[in-house]
Amino acid sequence: MADNPFGNTEPASSQTGAHSASLPVGGVGLWQIFLIFLRLGLTSFGGPVAHISYFREEFVARRKWLSDASYADLVALCQFAPGPASSQVGMGIGMMLGGLRGSVVAWLGFTMPSAIVLAVLGLAFVGFDLAAVEGIIRGLKLVAVGVVVHALFGMARTLCPDILRVILAVLATGIMIASDTVLAQFAVILGGMIAGFFLLKNKVIQDADPGHAPRSATLAVGALCVFFVLLGGLPILAKFDPNGIFAVIDGFYRSGALVFGGGHVVLPLLQNAVVSPGWVETEAFLAGYGATQAVPGPIFTFAAYLGAALQFDPTGNGIALRALTSFVTLVAIFLPAWLLIVGLLPFWDRVRHIPSMRAGLMGVNAAVVGLLAAVLYDPIWTGAIHDLVDIGCVMVVFAFLQWRVAPVWAVVAAGGALGYLVGFF
Repeated sequence: MADNPFGNTEPASSQTGAHSASLPVGGVGLWQIFLIFLRLGLTSFGGPVAHISYFREEFVARRKWLSDASYADLVALCQFAPGPASSQVGMGIGMMLGGLRGSVVAWLGFTMPSAIVLAVLGLAFVGFDLAAVEGIIRGLKLVAVGVVVHALFGMARTLCPDILRVILAVLATGIMIASDTVLAQFAVILGGMIAGFFLLKNKVIQDADPGHAPRSATLAVGALCVFFVLLGGLPILAKFDPNGIFAVIDGFYRSGALVFGGGHVVLPLLQNAVVSPGWVETEAFLAGYGATQAVPGPIFTFAAYLGAALQFDPTGNGIALRALTSFVTLVAIFLPAWLLIVGLLPFWDRVRHIPSMRAGLMGVNAAVVGLLAAVLYDPIWTGAIHDLVDIGCVMVVFAFLQWRVAPVWAVVAAGGALGYLVGFF
């Protein structure tokens, strides 16, 4: 499989109404992918929806390496698949830009900063005093709201260009606010696809996106086979080692493979995997979850903390063993997400250009805008906005991003610093 499945450029349709998406001459190197995602991993606060917004700002709006249509299609795929949606989007971007190795280095860059911090906290086995950084967290939350508003504005302008798709997005928003469940999310996405099939066929030529170069299906089939073999095989291995490493791997792999919605939804599965067997005390579990809220990057990096805090070895856990366990649990919880992206993306690239599927995906993309709008309202807006000053801060962040006064990382750093100063005084 080629490192850069795009070739040197990704042609963009002149009929989409979106900007042209093209890669730099010579493609994108693995180090470049890694460093971009490392910076995102250091600055992407605010949860999965905010992460998706940061990715769009970086790769669609700023660098123009992806079109809005192809990016939205990737987001739609990750909404369908189980696992951490924002991390899967990052892996998918890495695969688009740098092939199989690109997906790995994208995951490493985005995951490593928060995973290292949480693993160290787990090794130290201490809770994190959120009160000490309350001002910083508040500032970062306000920045995240501004980033999501900016991304939602850009996606809505591109993906809902007519009244029909605006109506679909508004309906999706209302349904998700009224019933914020995984089942409702599936219903909204499926409903958007059905509506697209029947109502948006005449928009297909206008919105067609030529997309990416074809990828081999051989590796994809292999990845899907490994996904299901591990899903069925690890419990069998765990039965022969109920108090050992295979039971641990099975608990984390199953948590990553069976969760829909990602983010906070994985917490009950993780609690059942590590607290119920007595490997982690409830107090330590809650302390680690609190610390996870104070670091950037994906919530699934909570697995690094839990792996370091595990007490499953009756002979005693040395620091080297706990550090190794932290790495193993981190890989185990993200592995199913990576296998699904490697397995599904090549087929997704093929079917999403079939005219009837394009019509359905236009409906799905409108529904995704509605999903993001619902999450923007609750919990992002309701959890961060408390008064007119907060609204003013969000407007400033939006203006800075809209008119490119400063890069996202600088806005994030300024938000955290100002939040600290306000909390200090």
